[in-house]
Amino acid sequence: MRAHTTRSAARASADLRSVAAAACALALALAGCASSVSTSSFKGEEHEIAQTVANLQSDTSAQDQAKVCANDLAQALVERLNQAPGGCKQAIKTLQAEIDPGLEVKVESVHIAGTTATAKVKSTFEGKRRLYTLEFVKQGGRWKVSGIQ
Repeated sequence: MRAHTTRSAARASADLRSVAAAACALALALAGCASSVSTSSFKGEEHEIAQTVANLQSDTSAQDQAKVCANDLAQALVERLNQAPGGCKQAIKTLQAEIDPGLEVKVESVHIAGTTATAKVKSTFEGKRRLYTLEFVKQGGRWKVSGIQ
Protein backbone atom coordinates (compact mmCIF):
# COMPACT_ATOMS: atom_id res chain seq x y z
CA MET A 1 0.00 0.00 0.00
CA ARG A 2 2.82 2.42 0.85
CA ALA A 3 4.46 1.82 -2.55
CA HIS A 4 1.18 2.71 -4.27
CA THR A 5 0.91 5.93 -2.25
CA THR A 6 4.52 6.83 -3.07
CA ARG A 7 3.90 6.21 -6.80
CA SER A 8 0.73 8.34 -6.68
CA ALA A 9 2.57 11.19 -4.97
CA ALA A 10 5.42 10.97 -7.48
CA ARG A 11 2.94 11.01 -10.39
CA ALA A 12 1.13 14.04 -8.92
CA SER A 13 4.46 15.84 -8.47
CA ALA A 14 5.45 15.06 -12.07
CA ASP A 15 2.05 16.33 -13.28
CA LEU A 16 2.54 19.61 -11.41
CA ARG A 17 6.01 20.03 -12.91
CA SER A 18 4.49 19.42 -16.35
CA VAL A 19 1.80 22.03 -15.68
CA ALA A 20 4.41 24.52 -14.46
CA ALA A 21 6.60 23.91 -17.52
CA ALA A 22 3.64 24.38 -19.88
CA ALA A 23 2.61 27.58 -18.12
CA CYS A 24 6.16 28.89 -18.20
CA ALA A 25 6.48 28.24 -21.93
CA LEU A 26 3.11 29.88 -22.50
CA ALA A 27 4.04 32.95 -20.51
CA LEU A 28 7.41 33.31 -22.17
CA ALA A 29 5.82 32.90 -25.59
CA LEU A 30 3.27 35.61 -24.98
CA ALA A 31 4.14 38.12 -22.39
CA GLY A 32 6.19 40.87 -23.89
CA CYS A 33 5.58 43.88 -21.71
CA ALA A 34 7.34 46.37 -23.99
CA SER A 35 5.25 45.85 -27.10
CA SER A 36 1.67 45.25 -28.17
CA VAL A 37 0.27 42.59 -30.45
CA SER A 38 -0.99 43.87 -33.80
CA THR A 39 -4.36 42.42 -34.75
CA SER A 40 -5.10 44.63 -37.77
CA SER A 41 -3.98 42.13 -40.43
CA PHE A 42 -6.54 39.57 -39.29
CA LYS A 43 -10.28 39.54 -40.00
CA GLY A 44 -13.27 37.75 -38.46
CA GLU A 45 -12.52 34.76 -36.23
CA GLU A 46 -8.79 35.05 -36.97
CA HIS A 47 -8.92 38.61 -35.59
CA GLU A 48 -10.65 37.33 -32.44
CA ILE A 49 -7.82 34.83 -31.88
CA ALA A 50 -5.14 37.48 -32.46
CA GLN A 51 -7.07 39.71 -30.05
CA THR A 52 -6.97 36.91 -27.44
CA VAL A 53 -3.17 36.96 -27.71
CA ALA A 54 -3.20 40.76 -27.37
CA ASN A 55 -5.51 40.55 -24.35
CA LEU A 56 -3.29 37.95 -22.69
CA GLN A 57 -0.26 40.12 -23.28
CA SER A 58 -2.06 43.20 -21.92
CA ASP A 59 -3.39 41.40 -18.84
CA THR A 60 0.04 39.91 -18.17
CA SER A 61 1.72 43.31 -18.55
CA ALA A 62 -0.81 44.79 -16.11
CA GLN A 63 -0.01 41.94 -13.71
CA ASP A 64 -3.71 41.10 -13.53
CA GLN A 65 -3.51 37.39 -12.75
CA ALA A 66 -7.25 37.16 -12.10
CA LYS A 67 -8.01 38.40 -15.62
CA VAL A 68 -5.45 36.04 -17.17
CA CYS A 69 -6.99 33.05 -15.41
CA ALA A 70 -10.64 34.09 -15.90
CA ASN A 71 -10.59 35.63 -19.37
CA ASP A 72 -7.56 34.51 -21.35
CA LEU A 73 -6.94 30.86 -20.50
CA ALA A 74 -9.18 27.89 -21.29
CA GLN A 75 -10.93 26.22 -18.38
CA ALA A 76 -8.90 22.99 -18.75
CA LEU A 77 -5.62 24.93 -18.56
CA VAL A 78 -6.84 26.88 -15.53
CA GLU A 79 -7.79 23.61 -13.86
CA ARG A 80 -4.29 22.24 -14.51
CA LEU A 81 -2.70 25.42 -13.13
CA ASN A 82 -4.98 25.24 -10.08
CA GLN A 83 -3.18 22.00 -9.18
CA ALA A 84 -0.01 24.00 -8.49
CA PRO A 85 0.52 25.54 -5.04
CA GLY A 86 -1.48 28.78 -4.88
CA GLY A 87 -3.50 27.90 -7.98
CA CYS A 88 -3.68 29.61 -11.35
CA LYS A 89 -3.27 33.18 -10.09
CA GLN A 90 -0.12 32.35 -8.12
CA ALA A 91 1.33 30.35 -11.03
CA ILE A 92 0.80 33.31 -13.37
CA LYS A 93 2.20 35.75 -10.80
CA THR A 94 5.33 33.63 -10.39
CA LEU A 95 5.79 33.46 -14.16
CA GLN A 96 5.28 37.21 -14.57
CA ALA A 97 8.27 37.81 -12.30
CA GLU A 98 10.43 35.79 -14.72
CA ILE A 99 9.41 37.62 -17.91
CA ASP A 100 11.77 40.15 -19.38
CA PRO A 101 10.07 43.40 -20.47
CA GLY A 102 12.14 43.47 -23.68
CA LEU A 103 10.32 40.48 -25.18
CA GLU A 104 8.38 41.27 -28.36
CA VAL A 105 5.53 39.11 -29.64
CA LYS A 106 3.91 38.85 -33.09
CA VAL A 107 1.05 36.65 -34.33
CA GLU A 108 2.26 35.27 -37.66
CA SER A 109 -0.72 33.16 -38.75
CA VAL A 110 -3.98 31.63 -37.50
CA HIS A 111 -5.67 28.34 -38.49
CA ILE A 112 -9.22 27.55 -37.34
CA ALA A 113 -10.84 24.11 -37.28
CA GLY A 114 -14.34 24.37 -35.82
CA THR A 115 -14.11 25.23 -32.13
CA THR A 116 -10.34 24.78 -31.96
CA ALA A 117 -7.57 26.82 -33.51
CA THR A 118 -3.83 27.34 -33.61
CA ALA A 119 -1.75 30.47 -34.03
CA LYS A 120 1.90 30.72 -34.95
CA VAL A 121 3.42 33.28 -32.59
CA LYS A 122 6.93 34.66 -32.92
CA SER A 123 8.76 36.06 -29.92
CA THR A 124 11.93 38.12 -30.20
CA PHE A 125 14.27 38.97 -27.36
CA GLU A 126 17.72 40.48 -27.83
CA GLY A 127 17.64 39.52 -31.51
CA LYS A 128 16.81 35.85 -30.82
CA ARG A 129 13.60 34.64 -32.41
CA ARG A 130 11.46 31.71 -31.38
CA LEU A 131 8.33 30.41 -33.05
CA TYR A 132 5.58 28.86 -30.96
CA THR A 133 2.25 27.33 -31.86
CA LEU A 134 -0.48 28.35 -29.46
CA GLU A 135 -3.62 26.27 -29.17
CA PHE A 136 -7.06 27.79 -28.65
CA VAL A 137 -10.54 26.56 -27.86
CA LYS A 138 -13.80 28.46 -28.16
CA GLN A 139 -15.57 28.60 -24.79
CA GLY A 140 -18.61 30.67 -23.96
CA GLY A 141 -18.40 32.39 -27.33
CA ARG A 142 -14.77 33.50 -26.78
CA TRP A 143 -11.43 32.11 -27.94
CA LYS A 144 -9.16 31.12 -25.05
CA VAL A 145 -5.61 29.82 -24.92
CA SER A 146 -5.62 26.09 -24.23
CA GLY A 147 -1.97 25.19 -24.67
CA ILE A 148 1.29 25.53 -26.51
CA GLN A 149 3.13 23.18 -28.83
